[in-house]
Amino acid sequence: MITPTDLYHVLTAVVPLYVAMILAYGSVKWWKIFSPDQCSGINRFVALFAVPLLSFHFISTNNPYTMNFRFIAADTLQKVIVLVILAIWSRVSSRGSLEWSITLFSLSTLPNTLVMGIPLLKGMYGDYSGSLMVQIVVLQCIIWYTLMLFLFEYRGARLLIVEQFPDTAGSIISFKVDSDILSLDGKEPLQTEAEVGEDGKLHVTVRKSTSSRSEIFSRRSHGPNSGVSLTPRPSNLTNVEIFSLQSSRNPTPRGSSFNHTDFYSMVNGKNGNGVSPRQSNFGNLGYDEESGVTAFGGNPSRGNGYPAPPSAGIFSPVGGGTGARKANGADGGKDLHMFVWSSSASPVSEGGIHVFRGGDYGNELGGVAPQKDYDEFGRDEFSFGNKTVTNGYDKEGPVLSKLGSSSTTELHPKSDVQGESKPSAMPPASVMTRLILIMVWRKIIRNPNTYSSLFGLTWSLISFKWNVAMPAIVAGSISILSNAGLGMAMFSLGLFMALQPKIIACGNSVAAFAMAVRFLAGPAVMAAASFAIGLKGALLHIAIVQAALPQGIVPFVFAKEYNLHPDILSTGVIFGMLIALPITLVYYILLGL
Repeated sequence: MITPTDLYHVLTAVVPLYVAMILAYGSVKWWKIFSPDQCSGINRFVALFAVPLLSFHFISTNNPYTMNFRFIAADTLQKVIVLVILAIWSRVSSRGSLEWSITLFSLSTLPNTLVMGIPLLKGMYGDYSGSLMVQIVVLQCIIWYTLMLFLFEYRGARLLIVEQFPDTAGSIISFKVDSDILSLDGKEPLQTEAEVGEDGKLHVTVRKSTSSRSEIFSRRSHGPNSGVSLTPRPSNLTNVEIFSLQSSRNPTPRGSSFNHTDFYSMVNGKNGNGVSPRQSNFGNLGYDEESGVTAFGGNPSRGNGYPAPPSAGIFSPVGGGTGARKANGADGGKDLHMFVWSSSASPVSEGGIHVFRGGDYGNELGGVAPQKDYDEFGRDEFSFGNKTVTNGYDKEGPVLSKLGSSSTTELHPKSDVQGESKPSAMPPASVMTRLILIMVWRKIIRNPNTYSSLFGLTWSLISFKWNVAMPAIVAGSISILSNAGLGMAMFSLGLFMALQPKIIACGNSVAAFAMAVRFLAGPAVMAAASFAIGLKGALLHIAIVQAALPQGIVPFVFAKEYNLHPDILSTGVIFGMLIALPITLVYYILLGL
């Protein structure tokens, strides 16, 4: 039976977190203490030091040899059940899609365990529950967030391949991705180049298009002796940037140097001899002498008669909607970093005010983009189906269309004559898997929480195996910052809330659905999984309550980076935090009866 003393202990553990969040909210919204640039600095500190060291502290002080494998099995089974249900739904139902499957998986299975779960469950069920939460944090960082990255990169790869190779994707047998490309999320201006091998198969190279196009144009415009420095654009990746990419609200299709006419003429043959009547232009990114512009420029058609790509979509050799580029070739938009808490409609900047973010934000504040109206995307019209873009274009193969409840794009195959969906051929599974693994690996190694989790787990295995104590000087250096991690994480969340135009960004109907998935469906599936594993008593209660925690922060980061329902995940984080305490208390009281 839950007593008033028990409730007081819970409030004692959780209310200080809300105090930090409210102080941050008021310091921006009411008292105007912090400017957006100062918020960016605070968030960057939290991203690079406070949260990773906090994670390291919890993991390194937890005994991995006393892990409760039944509890871990129940948590894993919950996520597997949800994945299987969503996979079947996306395959069988006409309303199913990969995009919604990713979002629903995030909402139902990935709570805010590190920041909210550990102090809340400790207040409810004691220190032992905190140890269980640390085990969940380890699994989330190492397994489930990696799986999320895999799904997001798979979606990005499909969009890229379907747009660039709508008829010949099945002939691709290899991908080579330049080392400075960190993601296939569609925000980075990329260029695909294809070569046909002796076996008639395609070998595709993916590289950034901005620097090469700028250099070609500069050489043609100024000449070699014009005194203009033609240095390549420096990479936006530094030793402290995480998941860096260029942000663009209204991107346009990225051009491909692959010419479908050439491919068919080489493979199927022209004039009966299997050879094209003219030279192939595979890999041609050069200058069109007749039209006076670079390939894929503003002219309506190319010199070979193949029309240039239309200016609507998500991939582009030039940034769209963010103004002119800087002198060094970088986008006029903002760099986006790991642990970005933002909204795509923030009134402060194109990329929003990014909690846990860095970059040259202060120098670009003058170029504020006008805020988009949320009604533009029909956010109150909740539907799993795809909606046709008003100003979209129609072409053979897949069509990119906007979701009714999101400002993202979705792969939507065009129907054939009989009205049935005609799926596009994809490259072999081994080729796709290798491409996605490369991109996921590049992101993981730039995430400080990956290192904090692995180092913390390694040290805990060593220290608890041989009873080795961490040197006091090292422990003190870590604790002085990790002790600030919890409060600063909540403080950053308050800054994020204060800089958003709406707490409920996705519309009331979508928000209600998202909260039902987060606080009802997730705990229900966890309860079923726990019963199946055989959890009873306090372990069962802990499993259900932790599943009813508010939305995790990292899933919102991914949603923002890949532009996949960021408004829904934003509402899940903000509104979920506001109602999390009463909801978890209700679960706590009901389970204690």
